Amino acid sequence: MNATPPGHHRSRSQPRRPARPPLSGELLRGRSLELPASLPRIVVKSPTSHPLLYRKRLGEFDRNARHGDLVQLVLPSGEHFGYGLFNPRAEIGVRVLSREAAPPDEAWWAARIRSAVELRRAVLNLDDSTSAYRVIHAESDGLPGLVADRLGPVLSIEVFSLAMYQRAEAIAGLLTDALGTEQTVIQAGPQTLEQEGFDAEPKWLTPPASRLEIQEFGTRFAIDFSAGHKTGFFCDQRDNRRRLAEFCSGADVLDLCCYTGGFSVQAARLGKASSVTGVDLDEQAIEIAKKNANLNQTRVRFVHADAFNYLRDMLRAERQFDVVVLDPPKLIRTRSEQEEGRRKYYDFNRLAMQLVKPGGLLLTCSCSGLMSQELFLRTVSSAVPGNRRGQILFRTSAGPDHPVATDCWETDYLKAYWVRVL
Repeated sequence: MNATPPGHHRSRSQPRRPARPPLSGELLRGRSLELPASLPRIVVKSPTSHPLLYRKRLGEFDRNARHGDLVQLVLPSGEHFGYGLFNPRAEIGVRVLSREAAPPDEAWWAARIRSAVELRRAVLNLDDSTSAYRVIHAESDGLPGLVADRLGPVLSIEVFSLAMYQRAEAIAGLLTDALGTEQTVIQAGPQTLEQEGFDAEPKWLTPPASRLEIQEFGTRFAIDFSAGHKTGFFCDQRDNRRRLAEFCSGADVLDLCCYTGGFSVQAARLGKASSVTGVDLDEQAIEIAKKNANLNQTRVRFVHADAFNYLRDMLRAERQFDVVVLDPPKLIRTRSEQEEGRRKYYDFNRLAMQLVKPGGLLLTCSCSGLMSQELFLRTVSSAVPGNRRGQILFRTSAGPDHPVATDCWETDYLKAYWVRVL
């Protein structure tokens, strides 16, 4: 694949570097979910079960097919193949919605959304333990190019395809009815300009919420939409934060790349750690992290610093910790960054393991979709210092509100290895 399928990673906003001028603003106008009277046809010359069809797999298409159109997909023989959303500007030319005989109409969209909401609320019963969770997880919920998080009363939608941006308000209406949320924000993903040809400012469909609180296993977290990550909060590490707390009683904990303090605060509140230090280079995130510690009446020391530099400082001071968390932002965004990103993961883990007391725990994570489970395992294993040994206790990933699609393994993007360092 030529690019990371969007919607699965946790990355902080990256500068956008347009290769070509953006598409006309007229193409950003909203569309309904009604089935058009007729659908353009596109030939799939190289069929696959994967829901993302790159341009090289596509053959002839109707000249009246426009950016964002719902199209019918057919094989060279004329046999029906499915239905998808088309963007001739994008490398991913079609995102497949359905392979059924009947085209996706309003009832089809409503059924997909009901199924996604039912998983989170009726099957996983997430409302019992948290007010923040992923509601739509792109390909995993059969809606490629769109993710949606419930953050208390706010529905936060992030789109990664032009076609989904056009339909985002209509989808938001269905989600709001199902969830009972009060406010909605729609935002474009960090690379939509270079990947899809469009850019857009965050759009609130209601009066905006600048700040709010959510809870996770009884722990309170502040979310600041004016300063934080675009989707507001990283819901994918929820279960890992709770599991980490089980190892923190009376422990000295170091949380590297702590962002707004998710692991740090849970280690202090749920885990009853003896001491917790959180480190991050994002000054605004550190300020929110301090607020989160105060909200929960926990003592956490937050340091505004580059994690690499802090690691080296601690090594020089011969400082070690019982538990070290390493959860950096996305280090590999494109295939061209794979080797450099792998080296960064190696260097991070090599340094972090030296700060773990003998018999202590390192929780090391990667949210880079282009870093496979196997490659990450090899990288972590090779980073163990020659005078130390490592034991992998668990391999975990994102919570079940981020399910993995069997036809799109890239949705299994978050990798977490729990390493006992001897």
